[in-house]
Amino acid sequence: MVLEFTERGIYCPAGDFFIDPWRPVDRALITHGHADHARPGHARYLSTHAAAPVMRHRLGEIVIETVGYGEALRIGNATVSFHPAGHVPGSAQIRVEVAGEVWVVSGDYKVAPDGMSEPFEPVRCHAFISECTFGLPVFKWAPQDEVAAEINAWWAGNAAAGRASILGAYSLGKAQRLLSILEPDIGPILTHGAIENTNAVMRDQGLALPDTLRVTPDLDAKAHPGALVMAPPSALGSSWARRFGPASTAFASGWMRLRGVRRRRAADRGFVMSDHADWAGLNSAIRETGAERILVTHGYTEIFAKWLRSEGYDADIVATGFEGESLDASEDAEATS
Repeated sequence: MVLEFTERGIYCPAGDFFIDPWRPVDRALITHGHADHARPGHARYLSTHAAAPVMRHRLGEIVIETVGYGEALRIGNATVSFHPAGHVPGSAQIRVEVAGEVWVVSGDYKVAPDGMSEPFEPVRCHAFISECTFGLPVFKWAPQDEVAAEINAWWAGNAAAGRASILGAYSLGKAQRLLSILEPDIGPILTHGAIENTNAVMRDQGLALPDTLRVTPDLDAKAHPGALVMAPPSALGSSWARRFGPASTAFASGWMRLRGVRRRRAADRGFVMSDHADWAGLNSAIRETGAERILVTHGYTEIFAKWLRSEGYDADIVATGFEGESLDASEDAEATS
C-alpha cells in the first residue's frame, strides 16, 4: 500500500514520512494548522507556504519546510504534492504517488468557495482518504451570502435594541471567514484575544479583514454600544461574556443544522455555516477524484461508508486522531482568557 495506518498516524513507507500524525514522528506532512492535524513534538514539518505562519504561531519554534500548491517533491521513493482543500487559508489535500499508484489524503475540506480560502481542487487518484464530518443527508449548506444576510440582520436588530451581539466561532478559519462577511457600518467589532492573535497572523499574510478591537481586561465593554463580539465557543455563557451587559448570543457551525445543538451551546441563535463539506459536497468531491477505493475518517463513518458501498465504491473506515468540527473542539482550551 502507498499509505498505512499506524498508532502514530498515516504513514508512507516509501518516503518514510507521516501525514498529520497524532504522535511525535521524525517527519510530518501537515494538511493545515488546526490543533487535531498540526500537533507539537515532530522533528520536521512540511506544509504549504500559507499554512506555516499559523503553525508557527500555535506551535512555536518548529523546523518547517514549505511548498507551493501543485509543486512536486521527491521524498525517498515517493512523489508528494499539496493541493487546495478549501477548508481554511493554506489548507491542503496531500497527494502521494509511489510506482504509479496515487493516494490522496483530504485533510479537512469544503468544496464551496468562501472568498478567503484557496478554492478546493479535485485531485485524481486511485485511493482517497476522506473526512466525513457531516456525512449525513441532513447536512446541506445554504449559499454564504444568505448566511451573511442572516447574521448581519441579527446584529443590526440587536444593535437597534441596545444589545451586544456575541458570536461564537473557532479561532482559526471560521472567525476570519465570518469577519469577512460582516457589515462594519452596523457597529464596532470586538474580538477575543485568541481570535485577534490569529487575525494578526492572517493580516500579515495579506488577508483583508475589517477593523477589530481586541477585548482586554481594562476595556470598558459597555462603552461600545451595538458591538458585535467575536469569541471562541468556550467563551459563550462565561464571565468573560457577561461583561458586555445585555446581549444576544449565537454560534456559527454546521452542527446548527441539528435540533437541540443550539441549546447545548447556550446560544439564542444558531447560524448554519461550516468549513467542512456537506453531504452533497462530500459526494461530489469523491466522484471527481475518480477513485475506486475510499477510506473515510472522523465523522459519520459507518453510515457514510455504507452509503458509498451502495454506490459501488470499495469503501472502508479508518480510525485516526482527527476530530473535524467538534462541538467541544480542543482548540477552545487555549481560548479562555
